[in-house]
Amino acid sequence: MNTAEWILVAILSVTLLIFLIVGIILVIALIGLTKEAKKVVEKGQDIAENANGIVNNVKGMTSIGGTVEMFVDKYVNPKLKEKLKENKSKKEEK
Repeated sequence: MNTAEWILVAILSVTLLIFLIVGIILVIALIGLTKEAKKVVEKGQDIAENANGIVNNVKGMTSIGGTVEMFVDKYVNPKLKEKLKENKSKKEEK
């Protein structure tokens, strides 16, 4: 081989080495990036689930049915339970 061929082979070898090193670094960086993206997606899913629960709670509180249900649970049910206990005790006395 003459000198020109040796120079050309050396330049191509160095170029190939540089591309291989850069490729390896990029693959490692992409692996790290995909791990981070997976964490972000999981966090986004958790946020979406929590937001859905909040929407259901707010919907229940703002709708007429939800308001009536809350009123019944808070005021009517305790009074109804008391009356049922009184009726039961009256029946037992007889």
